[in-house]
Amino acid sequence: MIEKNKRVLLGMSGGTDSSVAAMRLLEAGYEVIGVTFRFYELNGSTEYLEDARNLAERLGIRHITYDAREIFARQIIEYFVQEYLAGRTPVPCTLCNNYLKWPLLAKIADEMGVFYIATGHYARNIRLNETVYITHAADLDKDQTFFLWGLKQDILNRMLLPMGDITKVEARAWAAEHGFRKVATKKDSIGVCFCPMDYRTFLKDWLVRNGQTSVSNSEASINDSQTTDSDKQTWSDRIRRGRFIDEKGRFIAWHEGYPFYTIGQRRGLGIHLNRPVFVKEIDSEKNEVVLASLSALEKTEMWLKDWNLVNQERTLGRADIIVKIRYRKQENHGTITITPDHLLHVQLHEPLTAVAPGQAAAFYGDGLLLGGGIIVNAR
Repeated sequence: MIEKNKRVLLGMSGGTDSSVAAMRLLEAGYEVIGVTFRFYELNGSTEYLEDARNLAERLGIRHITYDAREIFARQIIEYFVQEYLAGRTPVPCTLCNNYLKWPLLAKIADEMGVFYIATGHYARNIRLNETVYITHAADLDKDQTFFLWGLKQDILNRMLLPMGDITKVEARAWAAEHGFRKVATKKDSIGVCFCPMDYRTFLKDWLVRNGQTSVSNSEASINDSQTTDSDKQTWSDRIRRGRFIDEKGRFIAWHEGYPFYTIGQRRGLGIHLNRPVFVKEIDSEKNEVVLASLSALEKTEMWLKDWNLVNQERTLGRADIIVKIRYRKQENHGTITITPDHLLHVQLHEPLTAVAPGQAAAFYGDGLLLGGGIIVNAR
């Protein structure tokens, strides 16, 4: 174990948040070392690397780059593709934070003899009775706690979150007041870093670039992205015209391929009916997509795998746990128990719509992030 010191390894993306985080950590008296991960470079752009280097030079801090493109492609992008091909809804940002970015920060910090690790996330943390919890950021509109439910105490004990107590507006003003006007005016990132807009185009292009193969329907763990040749099929076998059907199996129209649709989707179906319909189910084996009314999508129970609970006593069996399946705003209450086969069972107190296998669910109570997991099934 690294002894506690005033050194911190900061993940620096070159954007506003991590840049201001560096300034705030310096002002708080830490020795800051910046690391920029090369996860994915959209359209081959490496401008972010130069921005991070220049900022580090201006701040007088050490800066390193770490090429993680291969592991990112294997653990995050391949997972992303496989989930859509399995008819599920992936959560790449959640997996990246919990299983790649923060653990990688800790690994590099260990190698450098650095105790603290930090990012520009909008979240806060607090220690209660020797246990560290993540709590909501001051800027609730930018709050990113939803993506951090899988982090364990070995990470939480070393985590610094210098952006948690300011808003994004204040962060931009901070940068401008300190003479970093380019940092202050940088645009916010939108969507998934490797697929910021339409995932359908990305999915098809990725499959073509990678030997026109794709992974068959699999119930593998989110930590296991290894496949064999026998698991693979040509992408045209997976993405082809199929049937939109109603709940009774009656044909409605043709669709472009089941991976192009997600549970709860209404727009972009390419059909025109005299009533609103939503994607209720996706059958990857039959290449069929079931459409139904919004009320037909309501669920009152969920089962989760790959879950993490910070403190089971604060979470299990309580009636006042807040359950969120989306990053922004939406929330519900539920009671959580552990099943004999070691899944989490969530009994919702009010129905939720558009609950999709593959999605994440995060739990909150008393203002604390209590944990979460990956949805296996719902009814």
